Amino acid sequence: MPDIYCGRKITRRQPPRFDLSGDALCLDFINTLDDRFTNEPKELLTSYTDLVHFAEDTGLLEPHDADRLVARGERAPERAQSALAAAIHLREAMNEVFWAVLNKVPVPRTALPTLNRYVRDAAQHSQLVETRRRFAWKFDDALDHLEASLWPIARSAADLLASDQLHFVRACAAKTCLWLFLDTSKNHRRRWCDMTKCGNRAKFRRYYKRQKKAEALS
Repeated sequence: MPDIYCGRKITRRQPPRFDLSGDALCLDFINTLDDRFTNEPKELLTSYTDLVHFAEDTGLLEPHDADRLVARGERAPERAQSALAAAIHLREAMNEVFWAVLNKVPVPRTALPTLNRYVRDAAQHSQLVETRRRFAWKFDDALDHLEASLWPIARSAADLLASDQLHFVRACAAKTCLWLFLDTSKNHRRRWCDMTKCGNRAKFRRYYKRQKKAEALS
C-alpha cells in the first residue's frame, strides 16, 4: 500500500483542529471544504495559518516548525496569501479527480493537468531516502518554502490514484456530509466518514423513524 499518509509520527501540543477522518492525507485535505455540496459550504482554510495548522495536525510539520512558518507568513503576507490560494487550487483539482473516479465519469479536462503541475513541483523538492531498511520520500526543508506543505499532499493524491487502493475510496453515506475517506476496514463496508458522528446520527434517525412507525401502528 502506498505511503498516502506521510508515515510520520505526529507530535501534537493539543487536539487536532481538523477532523482527520479520511485515512489518507489527500482526502483529509479535500475535506477542508465542509458541507461542500450544500448551499452554504464552509471553508476551513480561511488563512495561511489554517493551512499551517492542517500541516501540523497531519504530522507534516512539527509544532515548533509550524510556529516558525506562521511567523514567516506574517512577515510576507502576500506570499502567504499566494500559498493559500495555491492550496485551494490544488484541493479543488484533487476533488474533481476523485469525484470523477467515484462517479465513474471522465475527469474534468483541466483537473488532472492541474494536479500534475503540483505533483511535478513536489518531485522537484523531494528525494527517496532509506531509514531502517525502509524507503520514503523526504521533502526539502518546509521552512524555506511557504508552499512546502502542498508537496506531500500532492504526492499523496498521486500515490493513491495510481494504487490498487483507489477503488476503496468512498464518500460518506450522509447526504449532508459526503466527505471522502479511504475504506481501510477489514470487510471494506465502511459507510461513514466517522461512525461517532455521521454514523450515529444516521442510527438515531433510523431508530426515531422506527419508533414513530411503531407508535402509529399501536
